[in-house]
Amino acid sequence: MAFKIRKDDQIMVVTGKEKGKTGKVLRVNPEKATVFVEKLNMVKRHQKPSAKYKHGGIIEKEAPIAISNVMILCEKCKGPVRVGKKILDNDNKVRFCKKCGEVLDK
Repeated sequence: MAFKIRKDDQIMVVTGKEKGKTGKVLRVNPEKATVFVEKLNMVKRHQKPSAKYKHGGIIEKEAPIAISNVMILCEKCKGPVRVGKKILDNDNKVRFCKKCGEVLDK
């Protein structure tokens, strides 16, 4: 299933404990329909010592958020918006804001 949210998009969480917070998408998991957002939905995990974590211990990391709980932020509208797709004259598919019509893909 193709989602309209991609890596590096600015998003806002619209439901849940992080409601109203914004951030940048770090990773999208299409199999589970979740996104990882920078500095949001932080959880603590006990980590055994490894090559990446020399001493181990308790680390904080981002947990996934359901993709249905986030919306893309439009720079022109200054808020969360629905996203549509359209084909430009040169056969490029782009995402656009359904409120103001601004193209979201750069």
